[in-house]
Amino acid sequence: MKNKIALITGVTGQDGSYLTELLLEKGYIVHGIVRRASTFNRQRIEKFFNRDKYLMGGEDQAFFLHYGDLTDSSAVNSLVKKIKPHEIYNLGAQSHVGVSFDIPEYTADSTGLGTLRLLDAVHSNQLDCKFYQAGSSEMFGKIQENPQKETTPFYPRSPYGAAKVYAHWIAVNYREAYNMFVSNGILFNHESPRRGENFVTRKITLGACAIKLGLQSELLLGNLDAKRDWGYAKDYVEAMWLMLQADEPDDYIIATGNTYSVRDFCKIVFDILDMNFEDYVKVDERYFRPTEVDILLGDSSKAEKKLGWKPKTNISELARLMIDSDMELLQNAKI
Repeated sequence: MKNKIALITGVTGQDGSYLTELLLEKGYIVHGIVRRASTFNRQRIEKFFNRDKYLMGGEDQAFFLHYGDLTDSSAVNSLVKKIKPHEIYNLGAQSHVGVSFDIPEYTADSTGLGTLRLLDAVHSNQLDCKFYQAGSSEMFGKIQENPQKETTPFYPRSPYGAAKVYAHWIAVNYREAYNMFVSNGILFNHESPRRGENFVTRKITLGACAIKLGLQSELLLGNLDAKRDWGYAKDYVEAMWLMLQADEPDDYIIATGNTYSVRDFCKIVFDILDMNFEDYVKVDERYFRPTEVDILLGDSSKAEKKLGWKPKTNISELARLMIDSDMELLQNAKI
């Protein structure tokens, strides 16, 4: 069989870049959808193509970018029809929980209805295509049991979580109504040096490194008691791929099975940098959410049993990876 073709939405994000890397290593031809913007936001994926070859359409080119938007059904449909992918990974969304309270309608449109548009494009074009839908632990929200399993009821506490719940159930609906290969990956928080700077773990590592280098004096955060199950994004994209290699579609939780508070993560990071976090971290109520998710803790035993997937990176190793990257970033910026 010739190279498999994959289509990734959200390709410029943290997960999209790691997934692109993985698929290219496995010999895939990868197509990514990017939104047109006045600023160039492709730093995470720059290394995946030779710019001259990309612009000229080199014969051995394996990575392609296309303009599109999950809020535009005609663009989504035409791209799916043109590319005819064997696998689709829907990672695109307005993915910041806090921001979703400020722009709830756009969050619902891109994160929720965007999934519907993509699924319907596959169905209406009658493609033999496997579909991965990126779920989120935020769907559990006000948790009904600990740890959370695939059978745990959803109770979202944000517009983002609610939109992801819709995306999850519309994916299940298309799987059952049209016999499509659609798998939901309910991924708990996963971080990396490529994490956006407005997400709390990256805000902590970047801020702590800046304090260590004398570039700032304090770090302002919101709820320090919120607990999360944090893993490494590079480990988690492998689980996405494994779901689409399985014989049957299904839904899986991907998590480490360990939970730490924001305060715990601060301590880990500042300890690595030989500093006391309590001297620098300040609580700012501006960063509190209207409704908070107190604790998230995932049980990924189903993924381990059926996919053979287990997390490889613990939280201390993850923190050190992020610190090393942010120290290099800030030191280069000072030169």
